[in-house]
Amino acid sequence: MRRIDWVIVSRLGASIALSIAVMSGIVALVESLNTSRFEALSASGGAPLALLAIVASSARWVLDALPLLVLIGAIIGLLQLQSSRQLTVIKAAGFSVWRIMRAPLAFAVLLGIVVALALDAGTVVLNRNLSPGGQQTNPGRLWFEERKAEVHYIVEAEYVHPGGGQLGSVNVFLLEAPRDRIEAETAQLTGGEWVMAKATRFRSNSKPEPITDFRLPSSLSSGDVRAKLASVNDMTVYELGEAIASRLTDPTDRAPTLTRFLKLLALPLTLMGSVVIAFAFTAGYRRTNKYGAAVLYGIALGFVLYVLAEMANRAGSAGAMQPAVAVIGPAVLAIVMGVTVLLNREDGRT
Repeated sequence: MRRIDWVIVSRLGASIALSIAVMSGIVALVESLNTSRFEALSASGGAPLALLAIVASSARWVLDALPLLVLIGAIIGLLQLQSSRQLTVIKAAGFSVWRIMRAPLAFAVLLGIVVALALDAGTVVLNRNLSPGGQQTNPGRLWFEERKAEVHYIVEAEYVHPGGGQLGSVNVFLLEAPRDRIEAETAQLTGGEWVMAKATRFRSNSKPEPITDFRLPSSLSSGDVRAKLASVNDMTVYELGEAIASRLTDPTDRAPTLTRFLKLLALPLTLMGSVVIAFAFTAGYRRTNKYGAAVLYGIALGFVLYVLAEMANRAGSAGAMQPAVAVIGPAVLAIVMGVTVLLNREDGRT
C-alpha cells in the first residue's frame, strides 16, 4: 500500500468509525430505556452485566445498518480530504479517481469479511447468552404439524437435541380417527421417519397401551427442526450454513435462512456499493468547496438503496423472491449507479 492509499484509507476509516460510534451511542441510549431487562440482568450479574447487554444489543442494530453508516462515514471522510485540498493534490499528482478508490474498496471488502465471519457471530452469541435467565429462557419447546402419506399429526416436544435429529418428552396428536395420542421419552429422526423405540398409546375409553418401535412418516430434516427453534437473526453465519447444508427442505424455513446467510456473505459487496456511491457524489473537484447538495443527494440515494435492500431481503425471506437476487441485486445496483455517476462526472476519463 502506498502512502497516498494509507492517507485515504485512514481518513475514511476514522470517519466511518466516528459514524458507527455516534450511532452506537444513540442506539445504546434507546436500549437503556428497556428497564425491565436492565433490572433483571442487574439482579443476576450486577450493573456491568446489564451495561454489557446494552452494548451487545446496540451492536446488533449498528451491524444491521452498517452499509448506510459506511456511506455516511465515507462521505464525511472525503469531504475532509476535499476541504483540506488533499484530494485535489492527489489528483494533480496523476492519480485518477479509479486509482484513488482502489484502497478504500479493498478496505470495504476486508471490513465486510470481518463483520460477516467474526463480529456478527460474536454479537449473536453474546446477545443469546445475555438474555435474562441465559439459555434457560428458551428450553427448546417445539410444536409442529405434519401431513405425510395420509398421516396427519401434531408433535409437541419439551426439548430438542442441538443437532435437531432427536426430540425429548414427546407427545404426538394423531388428527385422523380415532385421534390417538402417543407419548414417548424420545423420538429419533431416521430415514424420513420419527422413530420412537418405546411409547404409550392413549385412546379414549381404553387403557394406555405400551407400544414399541412406533414410526411416523416425516418430510422434515434435522436442519428443518433446528430452523424452527430460533429466529434466523439469532443464528450465526456458521449455524446458518450448517442448517442449509443439512438438507433444509421446508420452504417456510429455507427461504429466510438462505436469505440471511447470503446477506452476510454478500456484505463485502454491499459495503463496496456504499463506498462507490460516496466517491460518486463527493470526489469531484469544485472551486467553491461547497458540497451540500452533492452530500444530500448521496445520502438520500444511499437511504433509498438501504430501504430497497431491506424490502428485497423481506421478500426473499418470505419466498416471494429468489434469495440470491434479493441479496445481491441491491448491492450490484448500488455499484452500477455509483459507477454511472462517476463516469458521467469524470467525462469518461480513467
